[in-house]
Amino acid sequence: MNSIGPTRTRRDALRMLGIGALGALGATAVAGGLTACAPSSGSGTTGGDAAAKDFTFTSWSLNEEPSKTVVQKIVEAWEKQEKSKIRTPSYPYNEYLSQLILKLRGGETTGVIQLDIAWLGTLAAMGRLVDLEAQAKTGGYTEVALTSGQYDGTQYGLPWTTGSIGLIANGRLLDQAGITKDPVTTQEFEDALRAVKDLGGGVIPYAAATKVAQLKDILPWMQTFGCPLLEGGEGVSGGKVAIGDDASVDAVTWYKKLYDAKLIAADVDRFDARALFAQGKAGFYDDALVAKAVIAAQAKDAGLPDAMQPVVRPVLHSGDTPQALLWGHLLVVARGEGSDTAADFALHATADKATVVEYFEDLGLPPATTAGLTDPKVTADTFITDWTERITKTATGNPFWRYAKAAQIDEAIAKQVQSVLIGQSSAKQAMRAAGEEVTALIED
Repeated sequence: MNSIGPTRTRRDALRMLGIGALGALGATAVAGGLTACAPSSGSGTTGGDAAAKDFTFTSWSLNEEPSKTVVQKIVEAWEKQEKSKIRTPSYPYNEYLSQLILKLRGGETTGVIQLDIAWLGTLAAMGRLVDLEAQAKTGGYTEVALTSGQYDGTQYGLPWTTGSIGLIANGRLLDQAGITKDPVTTQEFEDALRAVKDLGGGVIPYAAATKVAQLKDILPWMQTFGCPLLEGGEGVSGGKVAIGDDASVDAVTWYKKLYDAKLIAADVDRFDARALFAQGKAGFYDDALVAKAVIAAQAKDAGLPDAMQPVVRPVLHSGDTPQALLWGHLLVVARGEGSDTAADFALHATADKATVVEYFEDLGLPPATTAGLTDPKVTADTFITDWTERITKTATGNPFWRYAKAAQIDEAIAKQVQSVLIGQSSAKQAMRAAGEEVTALIED
């Protein structure tokens, strides 16, 4: 089986990742402003017969190829089997969340809704979503996948595909640099970067994020150095911002050291990093699990995707738990006409073995169930299975996702980190300022 899936354009690959030209940051920022004044109860929820056979399925995947054809096939199979009709409104990813919130607030949207896991808190806070705990118990989902659909102690989402954002290495460059095993600690990682730098030829050892747009990639490194980001608190209340502690300062100091040593480069975001990696000019970079499809769409060297290796994020001390940011898509259900039937459909689409395995074959998006992940058609893709077993296994969500102003929080941290990189502030001053800014955003 071709692990990359059907031939795709670069734009198709990015859409499957749920990453548009504006990205989740812009959409979440719009949503944050709307959610701040949204009701926390279910007041104003659209009524209707919850047991009705017909319902609505709102998504961005039905707006774009190649996912449109694949998802439509799932919809049509359900309609034929259940003798029902599914309405399928869809919006481009870049407009999706803002459109969705407006329609939910107006009581215009019910039924199944596709979500990026980073958006769950924003929608759950509106009080419109159905508790799907009963369905989740029968789905056979992995524990980490289930966690991605939980908010404030309630299972609002069923995981459709679950992965993570982690490190990817160019195995060819590592071989040329004499690196025979993955670095385990941050010191070993730094040594590996120096070895890659010695290759010359314009290779950037680690195409890490240094532009504000993606500098939130620093958060797993802060956690690696021992900063919990947010301490205490339950659900959406309480909690003390930990950024500004010694561990966050140490992490940014280390990042600055890599920057000064030219082991990472200035003005790099995710798109720049992908381009560099596709050109064979980056030893390591951070991306989501399905990055192989993105690189395959860009690389002139057809053999480069086979040289891609998922790498567990190095730890500060041997024996520490590796850090990774959870990534994935959910199906949630908004109360209203057909919501009971919609919940059954969400369970079928995310947990029926034949359905999720075919979904993986068509789009390269890994199942969120144990049965799906262990199917021979999935395990044959060693890149996906290695990533799932080694990186996604310990992935966690961003603790700031629970807040309406999550996008502003990420930006506040990123700007302070960038000020350190360009020499405008010390790590201690910047992290103290970041902590104060984030605290103010949470309390506002």
